[in-house]
Amino acid sequence: MLTLYYAPMTRATGVRILLEELGADYDLHVMNLRRGEQHSADFLAVNPLGKVPTIVHDGTVVTEQTAIYQYLAEIFPERGLAPLPGDPLRGAYLRWLAFYGASFEPAMVDKHLQRDAGQTMMSPYGSGDAVVDALERQLSAGPFMLGERLTAADILWGGALGWMLQFGTVPPRPAFVAYAGRIAGRAAARKVGEEDAALLAMQS
Repeated sequence: MLTLYYAPMTRATGVRILLEELGADYDLHVMNLRRGEQHSADFLAVNPLGKVPTIVHDGTVVTEQTAIYQYLAEIFPERGLAPLPGDPLRGAYLRWLAFYGASFEPAMVDKHLQRDAGQTMMSPYGSGDAVVDALERQLSAGPFMLGERLTAADILWGGALGWMLQFGTVPPRPAFVAYAGRIAGRAAARKVGEEDAALLAMQS
């Protein structure tokens, strides 16, 4: 059994899109963040940080975005969204999953909140400009993060870039706009987007 602890239009949205891409059978446990349901004792027993996304698969709890994407893609190997050990793309796949959580999101959050990154040697990402430039170089080869092959990393990155472009957190460079649009146009993303809008309306 697979359960996704979820709130519409949050970081959990991308995980739900990935589950749809994988054709997974899953239980959607929707929480209302406005009512503070993420701080309930029941949920804190699952994830003490009270954060979504969180999944529970056959009793195993997985938190942290990049870990969830990697875990889900690998339990459905037949879908081909995770280069497995021995695949030449495996290293790049893991690199860009880790790069998102370790460098990109921290850099963009600092930028959005107008926080100083501190000394380069102490910062997890060094320079925000360098992070954005590295991402642009990688995506310019396209159409996906690893070239011609769609992976779970694209679902993570595509959704995140879509949000950040919308709020002006990342510059609207052509490679970013085209890539985000490519992922947003997929059937799974459109389906979840429509259902998220309905869920959010019910919670307001």
